[in-house]
Formats: sequence, structure tokens, C-alpha cells
Amino acid sequence: MKVSPRLREFFPDAVFAAGCPSRTVLDHVMSKWGLLILLSLGDGEPLRWSELRRRAEGVSEKMLAQTLRTLVADGFVLRDARPVVPPHVEYSLTPRGIELAALLNPLMVWVVQNAPEILEDAAAS
Repeated sequence: MKVSPRLREFFPDAVFAAGCPSRTVLDHVMSKWGLLILLSLGDGEPLRWSELRRRAEGVSEKMLAQTLRTLVADGFVLRDARPVVPPHVEYSLTPRGIELAALLNPLMVWVVQNAPEILEDAAAS
């Protein structure tokens, strides 16, 4: 198997080892909801829970809460809870999250542009 020269720095024998920590981060970042939350926050404005739920249409409250907890713990998202009544919580990207969202944007553009043809091909086979 061949891998790019850049990946070869991290995987010299071209084996993506099962125990590699990158697997855990990939699970968090590349999950459907993780990706959509990161991209929703990518425009730089802090968002409240309800706006994130609206932007990631179809996400359940449970999955949104779980995904946000994970992304906060990983250092991609900042949770800003203000001590007021009613509670006011906003989410925004950390510098790490901003860097990641910038890398994910081209992937999402490619997926959106190619999804109709890919699904058409899949349906035809």
C-alpha cells in the first residue's frame, strides 16, 4: 500500500494501526454530527444550543449534547456558560477547532458537489 509522503512521516510502514490515537479523534471529528457541528460553528460566531440544533437539522437533543461534550473535551469547541437566569450558553470554536474547520470545509464542498452522482451510481448498482 502506498501513502502520501506526509502520511509516511506518521505511518512509515503504511499501516494504519488499530491502537493509533488518531482513530479516536477521527471517530469524534468525522461522525456525522461532529462534522456538522464543527462546520456550523465555522463562520466564527458563537451559537446557542437552539441555533446549533437548527443548523444540524435532524440531530436529537441527546446526540447534540453528547457531540458537544466530546468536542469540548477534545479542545475543538469552547462552551461559554453565563451565570444568568435563564441559563445562557454559547458554543464557539477554539483555535484548534478553527484550524480543523478550515480543513473540513473543502471536504464538505466536495461531498455536496458529488453526492447526487454518487447516490445515483449507488442506486443503479
